[in-house]
Amino acid sequence: MSGNDCFIVLNKIFRPKKKHKLDQVKGYTMKYGNIVENDEIVDEVLVSYFKAPKSYTTENMCEINSHGGNVIVKKILELCLKNGAELAEPGEFTKRAFLNGRIDLLQAESVIDVINAKSEREAKTGMKQLEGILSKQILEIKQKILDVMVNVEVAIDYPEYDVEEVTNKQIIDMLIQVEDELKRLEKSFDNGKLIKEGIKTAIIGKPNAGKSSLLNAILKEDRAIVTEYEGTTRDTIEEFVNINGIPLKLIDTAGIRQAKDEVEKIGIAKAKEIAQEADLIISIFDSTKELTSEDIEILELSKKKKSIIILNKMDLEPMLQENDARLQKASKHIVKISALNATGIEKVYDEITELFQLNEINLDNEIIITNIRHKNLINKAIQNIKKTKGTIEQKMPLDIIAIFMKDILEDLGNITGEVVSDDIINEIFSKFCLGK
Repeated sequence: MSGNDCFIVLNKIFRPKKKHKLDQVKGYTMKYGNIVENDEIVDEVLVSYFKAPKSYTTENMCEINSHGGNVIVKKILELCLKNGAELAEPGEFTKRAFLNGRIDLLQAESVIDVINAKSEREAKTGMKQLEGILSKQILEIKQKILDVMVNVEVAIDYPEYDVEEVTNKQIIDMLIQVEDELKRLEKSFDNGKLIKEGIKTAIIGKPNAGKSSLLNAILKEDRAIVTEYEGTTRDTIEEFVNINGIPLKLIDTAGIRQAKDEVEKIGIAKAKEIAQEADLIISIFDSTKELTSEDIEILELSKKKKSIIILNKMDLEPMLQENDARLQKASKHIVKISALNATGIEKVYDEITELFQLNEINLDNEIIITNIRHKNLINKAIQNIKKTKGTIEQKMPLDIIAIFMKDILEDLGNITGEVVSDDIINEIFSKFCLGK
């Protein structure tokens, strides 16, 4: 519970083993006792106390640590609500921390990134932003603009000193520097998107080429049904696996061929659609057979994306080799494997690492944007920098230039939440888990 009256609600239902006065209880301490209703013990608990302003929300807070089990937890929750508490909304605690000034909006958003992290890299990026590393960078950029804005305001208020020419040069020098820094942040979103969303990977091929066997080999479990019969996979199967700390979203699709019934036809159409939307295509071929017209169609799909060609069943006598010109034309990344024996899988990982330059993502020395809202606002600020440059080139008066400079500050302020609207705040926190 959090809020000015949380201890009052707590005292109605908690009986500590050692009685104490509330004003004597120190923050960051725990008390042992019982939750009671009408003097009847509901559960034996430990209660943690956090006193304002030294708490997550900066308000008085307490946590009731009870025995597990839905019945007991539900009963304690009902008692809290019955005695004056209100059920938290999604993101309620983090929202209070933001509104009370303990963290900015950018840091608040990083909380959900940490909670939802699918890899160590994503969790590490979220933690760095929660610590305020990106907020600090944005504030430093804002300060550079504000330092020049002071001179702009002076020149506007005291035109008799004729410092406009000097001021314009200061503005241009500052804008060039700020634009470079924002462009670096904007560019980092490419890596940030990889870290946060992962690499959407479509596994495509003819029936019985080994798509499902490859999926099972990568996951090291029998996730997909593998049989000697063609056309077993008719819908997509999706799973996540980590490669070098980056989530890989693997999508096993229906085998591409002339459909034998309406259901298979729908599955094949879906496979082609997923291939077109994917970040990476892994096209797999049975190396014991010559290429067919259907294989050529699969190679055409591979040409349009980052792709890896896999020659499967290399434990058998191969007829298809990696130096085949048709394969080379579709992709330079060709790997021989045996999906059945799970050999050659590490080479597939190496090719993915090279294709997406995963080893070059350095979380220790880089500030990385992972949130599309931040990226869009940075891009908007860059566009307003260009507009500001344009007003100077057109020799417009300083008061007009100042308007565009304030637009840049507003864009950056929207990132950290200094000037953000209530609608955006509510939208952001609605994505949180209940009460986080």
